[in-house]
Amino acid sequence: MYSTPGESAREELDDARLLDLDAEKESPFLRAQKRVPARRGPLPKKTAARLFWAIAVIAVAAFAAIGAAAVYHYGEHSWRFRLQSSDDIEMAGLTNVTRAQIMEVMGGDIGRNVFYISLDQRQKQLEQIPWVESASVMRFAPNRLKIQIQERTPVAFAQVGSKIQLIDSSGVLMDLATKKKYSFPVIVGMNSGEPLSTRTPRMRIYNELVGQLDSGGAHYSQDLSEVDLSDPEDVKVTTNDPDGEVLVHLGSANYLDRFKVYVAHLREWRQQFAKLESVDLRYDRQIVVNPDLRGTAKQPALSAKAAKAAIAAGVKPASLVTKIAVAHTSPTTLAPKAHKDQISIAVGKTQATTASKVPPKKDSQKLSRWHKRWTPKKQATATHQPAAGAKAQIASSSQKPSPSIKKGPQSQ
Repeated sequence: MYSTPGESAREELDDARLLDLDAEKESPFLRAQKRVPARRGPLPKKTAARLFWAIAVIAVAAFAAIGAAAVYHYGEHSWRFRLQSSDDIEMAGLTNVTRAQIMEVMGGDIGRNVFYISLDQRQKQLEQIPWVESASVMRFAPNRLKIQIQERTPVAFAQVGSKIQLIDSSGVLMDLATKKKYSFPVIVGMNSGEPLSTRTPRMRIYNELVGQLDSGGAHYSQDLSEVDLSDPEDVKVTTNDPDGEVLVHLGSANYLDRFKVYVAHLREWRQQFAKLESVDLRYDRQIVVNPDLRGTAKQPALSAKAAKAAIAAGVKPASLVTKIAVAHTSPTTLAPKAHKDQISIAVGKTQATTASKVPPKKDSQKLSRWHKRWTPKKQATATHQPAAGAKAQIASSSQKPSPSIKKGPQSQ
């Protein structure tokens, strides 16, 4: 029935809280909010920030430009960036190209600023050297140049005029190498005045010839001492045979098959004929033996110095001999039998002439040691006696022919 002191105090506290809640609900309508004053600048805040960063970037760019100009001026006039000597030019890939040939191109840059040397121009000048296939020139700070050379690969010797040079697969002529010895045949039929556009097609023929001869693994190209490319329709090769050189006509195709015919019957032909000079294999059903004494044109004589340098480079001595024909031959064809697979042989016969027993006079002009003159073994002695060439032919006709080459009756 009577309230305790603690309960009266609690009721007063609850009434006070109710009064505070009523005051908070009524305060937005009874009191106005107090505004805080703010100081505003002349520019908006975003605009001021953008302007600040723009000024900062301009300042940095200006300092960078000034620094770059200072560095450029220093690099242009400082002695540290100048080529002091040839020791500052590094060269790599030199085998047949000499350092002197490189310095003929780069020597004018000694003492110049390394940044003012035109690398593209020097590269083109270096590639004008015959042995250089490609070149690259690189610049290294502070004062160094590096030159990388890619040399050409020779594939044959070539006699051009009175000189023998090396030649690559595209027809570029190069001087003989002094540091390496090669074993190539000598290409004849070229002259010094013909352009590269003429030599390039001939070298394609040579590349095809060597590719076919070496395709079977026999490496027949190593048996060649000369290759005559003067007539693209009749490629003629001279073999380096210990028993005597033989000129072989291979035509313009099927080089490997035709050369195999020559290799297979060479021993038999040497037994059948007293003198084997040349063989014509251009015909499918006929082989012509000794159609000519020498099928290659007479080449200009080499000087003793040029011949010595050629031998030192690897040229076979047989290729340095100038062939001079002193007799003319007219082939006599042996008539083939009536068979579709018949192969006939035409034998070159030396014409017999009326002559006395007096030996012929020797030429008064002394021959060089690099030249030789071929003469028949025997001359015709009298009008009533058969010539030596005819005797050799009669003796060869009496021998048993090769089983693989059928022999028909001889046509008169």
